[in-house]
Amino acid sequence: MPDPEYLQIDEVASRTGLTKRTIRYYEEIGLLRPPSRTEGGYRLFTDEDVQRLERIKQLREVMNFSLAEIKEHVEADELRQQLRAELRSDADAARRLQRLGQLEAATAAQVRRIDEKLHQLQALRADYDGRLERIRARLSEAQDAANGRAGEQTGA
Repeated sequence: MPDPEYLQIDEVASRTGLTKRTIRYYEEIGLLRPPSRTEGGYRLFTDEDVQRLERIKQLREVMNFSLAEIKEHVEADELRQQLRAELRSDADAARRLQRLGQLEAATAAQVRRIDEKLHQLQALRADYDGRLERIRARLSEAQDAANGRAGEQTGA
């Protein structure tokens, strides 16, 4: 297996669209594993780190997950990766069955978190749809009233 290509924080920030400060913060709170460092103390990130940051960004921006929810989701991803690796290397049927059950449970938990967020988004959407409907009704009434007055002023 070839040595991984290492990137410095400027390159990672450029690739992910995150600020260096955000990347450091994610490392500080445990969303990102501490990267390797040069002898001079500069952080060195792998492609796997970049992929993880992109996943974190996606969960934050698309799903509007809190940092705690993101941490749970990312930890579940790590557990799934570990279980898949163990499945590939284990021939024992009982252990494989146990790991598959764990894999199913971890994935189902992630789907539930996404479903909960989607339900919240749908409820929020319904609220705004109702607001929009009321505004449009008032707008229509105001237009009708304005049209009625305009007709009276022109003698129509």
